Amino acid sequence: MQEQAAIRAVTSIDVARLAGVSQSAVSRAFSPDASISPRTKQKVLAAAASLGYRPNRIPAIMLSGRSYMVGVVIGGLENPFYATALERLATALRERGLQVLLMYVDDALTLDSALDQLLSYRIDAVVTSLAIGSKTVARALSQLQIPVVCFNSSLVGPWISTVNSNNHGAGVAAARLMVERCVARPVWLAGPGKNAASRARGEGFCQGLQEAGMCMTGLTRLRGDDTYDSGYDAITRLWKRGIRPNGIFSSNDMMACGAIDALRERMGLICPRDVIILGYDNIPQAGWRSYDLTSFDQHTDRMVTGAMELLDEALLAKDSPLPRTHVVDAQLIERGSTTLPD
Repeated sequence: MQEQAAIRAVTSIDVARLAGVSQSAVSRAFSPDASISPRTKQKVLAAAASLGYRPNRIPAIMLSGRSYMVGVVIGGLENPFYATALERLATALRERGLQVLLMYVDDALTLDSALDQLLSYRIDAVVTSLAIGSKTVARALSQLQIPVVCFNSSLVGPWISTVNSNNHGAGVAAARLMVERCVARPVWLAGPGKNAASRARGEGFCQGLQEAGMCMTGLTRLRGDDTYDSGYDAITRLWKRGIRPNGIFSSNDMMACGAIDALRERMGLICPRDVIILGYDNIPQAGWRSYDLTSFDQHTDRMVTGAMELLDEALLAKDSPLPRTHVVDAQLIERGSTTLPD
């Protein structure tokens, strides 16, 4: 029996012949920044689809020095906020004709553990919902000389910009709400110490309480790791210390949900009858009837839009792009967890 002849791969020459255009027109049709008329591009794409053609991007990468590939670094997907950020980032990048190289890291707070991976790929930029955790990593990322756009990072530098929620301002607003609700025994439930966003929220919260004339000795500080279990455990520790709060501001919604359950199960306290509580991120669970959690919405859509504007600006820069910080105000979404009974 004769061996079946090898199937010849479809080339750009075949597509050009079928579409009635030049080979260079085929190349331009598959290059995001290339100049080509809509009519010609449509002809090329139709011919390519009918032949099952897939462009080989390697020659274009070698010639232009650009891969049109963006590294998207994420972590902490147990928190729905990060999953939402990933979905919107990926969509925005694809709409710009950029390919997504997804990198997942165990550390949900920093880019540190992704650095070695980043050095292994020829990517045009990095966009991440995580923050830079140290000046050493910031310097190493700057040395890559590719644009890096972070979310909620306190560190920027050459080639590195960030889009931040107005964490400090939200903290002040949380304090003012507690003062309005006559909270006398407030609790600040912070995230990990290296979480820059959590630190800014806590600083704003303390400032707001002080501006209202509250003595800081009356503030109880707790720490978690941004997870549901750590919020539950933090309130359990509070219960063992014999402290009965009547107001809690949590650095994120996941910990706030854990705190609500611990208040009920450990202390026998009902929210908001006995204690009011606020979170941050406005994740879907915040709207569940069992939590009905007041929260600050970071407006992920606006943060992604801001990140894409910074990225576009950096990719077009002729020299080293200047670091920029874009701030998006968080919106207080009031629910039942801060509504006092009549």
